[in-house]
Amino acid sequence: MRFDGLMVSVSGVRGRVGEALTPEVMATFAAAFGAWATARHPGRPIIVGRDSRVSGAMFTRVVHAALESVGCHVIDIGMVPTPTVQLAVEHHHAAGGLAITASHNPIEWNALKFIGSSGLFLSAAEGAEMRALLDGTIPRATWDALGHIETDDAAIRRHVDAVLALPFLDVDAIRARAFPVALDCCHGAGSRIMPALLDALGCRVTAIGMTADGRFPRPPEPVADHLDDLRALVRSSGAVVGFATDPDVDRLALVDERGEAIGEDYTLALAVRAVLPARPGAVVTNLSTSKVVQDAARDHGAEFRFAPVGEVNVALAMRDAHATIGGEGNGGVILPELHLGRDAPVAVALVLHLLARSGQPLSSFVLQHPRYVIVKDKLDRPEVPLDAVYAALRERFPDASADTQDGLRLDWPDRWVHLRPSGTEPIVRVIAEAPDMASARQLVADAREPLAALAGVS
Repeated sequence: MRFDGLMVSVSGVRGRVGEALTPEVMATFAAAFGAWATARHPGRPIIVGRDSRVSGAMFTRVVHAALESVGCHVIDIGMVPTPTVQLAVEHHHAAGGLAITASHNPIEWNALKFIGSSGLFLSAAEGAEMRALLDGTIPRATWDALGHIETDDAAIRRHVDAVLALPFLDVDAIRARAFPVALDCCHGAGSRIMPALLDALGCRVTAIGMTADGRFPRPPEPVADHLDDLRALVRSSGAVVGFATDPDVDRLALVDERGEAIGEDYTLALAVRAVLPARPGAVVTNLSTSKVVQDAARDHGAEFRFAPVGEVNVALAMRDAHATIGGEGNGGVILPELHLGRDAPVAVALVLHLLARSGQPLSSFVLQHPRYVIVKDKLDRPEVPLDAVYAALRERFPDASADTQDGLRLDWPDRWVHLRPSGTEPIVRVIAEAPDMASARQLVADAREPLAALAGVS
């Protein structure tokens, strides 16, 4: 099958609706996934959920029909966060799950995310095995073996209950504070779960972006530059914290009580500081995550490990390390005690737990620890292997520690630079972090030199 115009990765397929991403494409991928998953786990259902995107209802009907055509028993859980789909796969002991969501991509995109029977996104090997069906004949069911569909309306309630049941989460302390909070769900699926969770935690909520129609009023990626309305809401409402989610609610960004967007890396750093006092253990992040997370682990004497970029890579590394907590610096918190997937609702609960137990304002956690500046860049990927670039940089910086799990990351005590080829675009990403902007930019410039020379650009 040709993938022209599509972004096909380990965990899914995405594209612009009506261009590369059509009902025919979604049907083919869904049928291949359903046939593959149920062959591995006969008799088990497939979970289907979606975010609020305008095309989501149409694609849900397409996915249902495709799964029925290969004989799947489908359990549809409606408009829900992606982590809710993952939890539902575990709850129903399903063969797998399909989340119809383009996460933080712009409004014209949609996607299909593939979830295995463990509740994790597919590994590289599983994804390749599933996609092999696309190049052959997908086995279809005869008239008397077609699949069927049922619904499950309790998935979000179970998700909220599971967060509240975390044994170390001090729900009573959070409720006693009756925190005033501000919330921005960006017209996404967060409006289906965040109010229920915050109400259960005794918070007083002032919210925007709560109409779950997929017509995003801001760019959907919850980075600091996109949170002006939430910053204003925190200031006008007197909230102690502002929470912003992406449309499928696996990432969380924070605004402090001053109305300052503190950067999405702090979400995981604060979650680490909330969890480790009660649950000592290893912390795992991907190689492009800020040192604020590493600092939080160090402050609690925790082992710290890196994993390649990609949620499933972090989750698998966490499983291997029996990690207590981990995630990605994009606001994605993974707490294995709940499940091995990025989860914005659990991140909200952990931040409120930290505020309740410490008695400190959110800004104090930023001000009392080292701060860093991240600079992100990209270059066209050269046609030749990048080994020469990596070798040149290691030779230039012999004092840096090197990690080659995913491209090359060079580390110093207070700064780092990471080069890696994108898995979805013909580019090389260059990310650097240092105590100040000038130093971070210099690291990017240093990394660009051998890369640009190899690519034949300036």
